[in-house]
Amino acid sequence: MKRVEQGLERFIFGSRWLLAPFYVGLVAAIALLLWKFVKEFAGLLPVLVNGDSGDVMAGVLTLVDVALVANLLLIIVFAGYENFVSKIDTGDHVDRPEWMGHVSFSDLKIKVIGSIVAISGIELLKAFVNVESYTNEQLAWKVGLHLTFVVSGVLFALMDRMSAKSH
Repeated sequence: MKRVEQGLERFIFGSRWLLAPFYVGLVAAIALLLWKFVKEFAGLLPVLVNGDSGDVMAGVLTLVDVALVANLLLIIVFAGYENFVSKIDTGDHVDRPEWMGHVSFSDLKIKVIGSIVAISGIELLKAFVNVESYTNEQLAWKVGLHLTFVVSGVLFALMDRMSAKSH
């Protein structure tokens, strides 16, 4: 019976490798975001010459938005892979981020919600830069969603803090 139990436990432990393709897919998504970034940047050049400052500002904010999403994906790939699959062996590589290997699942949750709040804030700022393009109802929805993300982020942080104190 002990052999069956050990075999089952090895099987369950090995199943963590089923997550690896998800992380490879997220790396591919970063490549897609790079394509989107280059496309947005190329589309911004004529706006810089012919457009008004609001259009330029909205275009730059779109670039920032795409970069933030790419950063978020990279954090999720590194932290998720190291937390759930295997440690990433970079040796003593000088470019290894200091936080790599030190982001727990709880830290990852907070980073994700913080990034969502930042991305939502940029979307809201883009809307305010081009306020004439939106109805009051659309703006109200954007503000409401952003506030929902902010409140959710604060509640996540509070729950995390309370959980840490109880341990």
